Amino acid sequence: MRRIVRLLIFVGSLLGIAGLLSAADLHRPNILIMLSDDHSYPYLSCYGDPNVQTPAIDQLAAEGMRFHRYFTSAPQCVPSRAAMMTGRSPVAARMTRFSSPLPRDEMTLPELLREQANYHTGICGRSYHLDGSGQRGGSAVGEFLTQHEMRTFETRVNFLNHCGDPDVAPTVHEFLSTRPADKPFFLWANFSDPHHVWNAPDQLRPDPAKLKLPPHWPDMPGVREQFADYCAEVNRLDRTIGGVLQVLREQQVLDSTLIVFLGDNGAALPHGKGSLYDLGSNVPCVVRWPGIVAPGGESRALISGEDLAPTLLAAAGLPPYAKMSGVSFLPLLKGQAHTPRQYLFVERGPHGSAPVTVGMSSSGYDLARAVRSDRYKFIYNCTPWIPYGPVDSAGGVAWKQMQAAHTAGQLPPEFGASYFTTPRPVYELYDLETDPGELRNLSGNSEQAAVERELRLALAEKMILDFDYLPLPAIPESPHAPSNQVQTAGNRQAAFQRLDTDRDGKLSLDEFGQGRQQDEAQKWFTQRDANQDGSISREEYLPASPAPAKMGTE
Repeated sequence: MRRIVRLLIFVGSLLGIAGLLSAADLHRPNILIMLSDDHSYPYLSCYGDPNVQTPAIDQLAAEGMRFHRYFTSAPQCVPSRAAMMTGRSPVAARMTRFSSPLPRDEMTLPELLREQANYHTGICGRSYHLDGSGQRGGSAVGEFLTQHEMRTFETRVNFLNHCGDPDVAPTVHEFLSTRPADKPFFLWANFSDPHHVWNAPDQLRPDPAKLKLPPHWPDMPGVREQFADYCAEVNRLDRTIGGVLQVLREQQVLDSTLIVFLGDNGAALPHGKGSLYDLGSNVPCVVRWPGIVAPGGESRALISGEDLAPTLLAAAGLPPYAKMSGVSFLPLLKGQAHTPRQYLFVERGPHGSAPVTVGMSSSGYDLARAVRSDRYKFIYNCTPWIPYGPVDSAGGVAWKQMQAAHTAGQLPPEFGASYFTTPRPVYELYDLETDPGELRNLSGNSEQAAVERELRLALAEKMILDFDYLPLPAIPESPHAPSNQVQTAGNRQAAFQRLDTDRDGKLSLDEFGQGRQQDEAQKWFTQRDANQDGSISREEYLPASPAPAKMGTE
């Protein structure tokens, strides 16, 4: 009898566990990422921009949360998308060369969702850009990628379908109609708009004369004409997005789906795509998740492209992958306490597949890094001798008119200095509060010396953690550091202050791990937490002073 009772208890406990798992499964949201191409912030009407009309995306924002300061990890499609999918910087993921395929050993968001949470996964729309160049025309490069099995995404997801923007909604319908009924889904839908070439119909094009121009462009007819073309593409994109949302309604999954809309990098216009100015990497980001994200929310927290993957993993109840350096902003979505980033980082590498040539501009080849805080940005140009050129729009009327005006001496000096200084400065520093157009370089200014040194140190630390191949920026000596030891202690003091975001005099694991890979952060945190109280005090963080050297010894 006792055996029977024990057996019943055991079976009952198993059923209870199964019931808990089923309940957990019910709370795993479907996930849809909708990614526009070359889409700068603030070009959605939900951000108050008067140049575009985007009612479908505005509705998402009204029912969810919009982010003002989401920055991609690179101002180009390939490395930016690599960071989104891996939760790592493009440098750490070895994806700074535009034509690179994602290495097989880099784990991606859809793979983790499929393997650890039983998601049905897919990618559709415009090229996702992570299987390398040479995909068309049977080029030799493409043959190399095939020969060495370097195109991996057919095995990373369950569903893969390239198509143009008009076919995205029908493809989403196909994906949803064929998915297993017992699995949540993850779908990454890619759109071409507002990528160059701009060919949206005239009825979607605003009047160029009525456009409100940002401060980083001179007011010229060609600039207005091309900006109007760009805005028309954004307006067309919104109609495509509306079609996808209608499919979700018809499939009755709209309200059970966590929707993220965002851009992959900035607009292909001067100061935008390919540059480390805000127009190149600050993109729209809107998140809708009924029952979790309160309607009508907004945030000005600094969010990095590295942060998307760990956030969506957390939403599915999964921990971040060990190699991820991104930080989940799920608490922010839930209205909970969130430790904001103090810095975010953006990198620039080669663009497209064009070879290096004498006299080329930075549109095809550039090596640069940037770090941004709430107020300031520091840019480190490692190929300053290469003149600036806008990516994908150097042949457009806007850039040609700017070049002609500069040659004729008619371009206002702030634009001439920003666009046509050659060689470019190795270091740039901008006060984004007083100079949002990033036109007045303050690097070397004594009044900002402390800020510039702080940002150089932050960038150097990130480059070291990512095993960056570029030389580190020069670090000016602190005026209060008479010796190497004091200099080191001063650096550590400044780093502690920088990491202690809640100003409680100690570092949590989340604070200590900012910008570090998760496994490395845990290892170093455990070593420094001498008393094992789950935090690092200032004394534990700072280096011990060396014993005084004996006189007469080496």
